[in-house]
Amino acid sequence: MKPKDRQSPGKLSQPAGQDEPASARPSARGAQRPAGSRARAEQGTPPSNTVPNNSNGEYFRPLRWGADSLYLSYIGELLPEVLERLSVLKALAQSIEPGEQARAQYPLAGHIFEVKDKGASLFPYVLEDGAFRIQLSKGGKLPMAYVKVSSTYLSHVTPAAAEQALYAVLQLLGTLLSPAQVSRIDLFVDFVWNGSMDWPREAWVTRAVSIDNYSENGIFTGWVVGKGGVMLGRLYYKLLQATKIGADYLLNLWQQAGWQTGEDVWRQEFQIKRDALKQMGLSRLPEVIANLNGLWSYAMTEWLKLTIANAADKTRSRWPIHPLWGYLSAVDWETEGGPLTRTFEPTRVPSDDRLYSLFLASLLGYSAKRGILDLHQGYEAMIADVVQFYMGKAYALGLSFDDYIAERLSIKTRLFNTLVNDSELIARIDAEILEAQAEAYRKASDGE
Repeated sequence: MKPKDRQSPGKLSQPAGQDEPASARPSARGAQRPAGSRARAEQGTPPSNTVPNNSNGEYFRPLRWGADSLYLSYIGELLPEVLERLSVLKALAQSIEPGEQARAQYPLAGHIFEVKDKGASLFPYVLEDGAFRIQLSKGGKLPMAYVKVSSTYLSHVTPAAAEQALYAVLQLLGTLLSPAQVSRIDLFVDFVWNGSMDWPREAWVTRAVSIDNYSENGIFTGWVVGKGGVMLGRLYYKLLQATKIGADYLLNLWQQAGWQTGEDVWRQEFQIKRDALKQMGLSRLPEVIANLNGLWSYAMTEWLKLTIANAADKTRSRWPIHPLWGYLSAVDWETEGGPLTRTFEPTRVPSDDRLYSLFLASLLGYSAKRGILDLHQGYEAMIADVVQFYMGKAYALGLSFDDYIAERLSIKTRLFNTLVNDSELIARIDAEILEAQAEAYRKASDGE
């Protein structure tokens, strides 16, 4: 399918009361390099795609673009044996015994899924690792599976490749009766921008109702437009967020794309839900992927626009498009969206930086409390005291120290999706199911 490539898909219904400025979409390839003069961007013509114009303090450079989150649903039915396994594993996850909870894992197709102790809405079973969060129902009128593909996985593979891997997992859980339906897709562009972010609320012209801005410790962090609707737009300080959550992989990808330490990175993102996609005639993943240019164009030129507000001119349709919006709208979604990570493991492990920071903070705190100035002496003393402390806890629970540590470790490996704590569990569950079925058949045959 090759519909509406550089035009918007079907239009969404528009609330009354919003006067839109004239559209100013530059050439689809115009913003692939740093560029532009303010005058040309305001007139809606493509910025220069050769050299940046730094004379007015503006500089735009796209780093990466693509899908940040992807939510998919599948019609089908869970296999009976899978339903039995999930029931047993969920019961383990709900146990009050930590050692039992640690066994609530479902190894599947190279993944070690944590089985959650609670379901989600109409989906009683939830499996999760670093690649997928899979919500499962028995099927019937409900989708068999509703799945979130993680942003870290989508930084490693394309949406199509991620769905192919997901399909291979779901086929082991049930009978799929339909291809993937897109429930939500989040499109983003990460970029360097040296121009001002100082504009009034009325500079946004949108079909949405809500417009909110945010700051943190006196630092402006961004805008959110359309909260609670079928579409949502965010323009926010991505570098600050990536630093806070320890997303080192993003910094590495930006560096590969030319980012240098000290440059601010922002993200423009659109969250497009199922109802919006349906109004545009899009539902299946291949259709959505084939229309990324059209979706971005619709979001940037019809659903939301950033203008240069002019209080002296009451006709908002005459307000010029902001240069930043001209650059962003020009990103070409038919081109590669920047580098992908070379390796990926479907785990949810904290970064080494975070682990080392926690360890060092604990060691320094312990040493300072004990008045120990030598790092190695502090380490040895701390290890001895930690062992002594947890030997007491283990004794109170009726466990040996080694068993207590093994139990605590198994809880972490379940959470991090790194090791299978009971490699024979699924086989034993299946054996018990067969035994129960055979016993039920025997009783039925004997008339009991």
